[in-house]
Amino acid sequence: MSDLQNTLTRTLPVKEAIESRSSIRQFEPSMPKEDLLEILRLASLAPSAFNAQPARFVVVENPETKGKLQAAAYGQKQVTSAPYTIVVYSDMEDVLATAEETSHPAFGDEGKTRQRQTFEGAFGGQSVENRAAWANAQANIVLGYLLIATRSLGYDSVPMLGFEPNKVKELLGLPAHVQIAALLPVGKAAEQGKSHHRHSVDRITRFA
Repeated sequence: MSDLQNTLTRTLPVKEAIESRSSIRQFEPSMPKEDLLEILRLASLAPSAFNAQPARFVVVENPETKGKLQAAAYGQKQVTSAPYTIVVYSDMEDVLATAEETSHPAFGDEGKTRQRQTFEGAFGGQSVENRAAWANAQANIVLGYLLIATRSLGYDSVPMLGFEPNKVKELLGLPAHVQIAALLPVGKAAEQGKSHHRHSVDRITRFA
């Protein structure tokens, strides 16, 4: 176990993390950055097709920047209530520019060449918009990991899709071609979350 992991409080099993997770909009003001970094590390282990890993994070912690981000999110107060708000986005153009980085070291130089050829063959003929949409779907897998990783370490969150993407990009200096999957305020809950109200498995599942 790493020194970082030793600093963490008791972690929740995956089942308990999922069952106890709820959306929180009022947070305690502080959270150790070491815990945040561990959440991001766990989320970075999420799978992606071709091991492309297009998801990226901007962690907004500066109070002034959080205030501007809140304004770009239609004034939703959880952005400034949380000690950190994670902006989850995807950058497929960066993936294409650095394709070799995502080849497993076990494959050596041949693997790097093959990874470059795979990406160019799969995405080189697509528009920037189409491959950005593909990358955003991969980033949403990471978002799911973030939600469970956050709760598993005893923290809370609320995924936000209500924001103005162009204003968020401008505020954070993000390229125009990226897609933002969600804003995710994280921290210790300062309110009681609601119990789950979900469809039954029978309602949403069929076997073929």
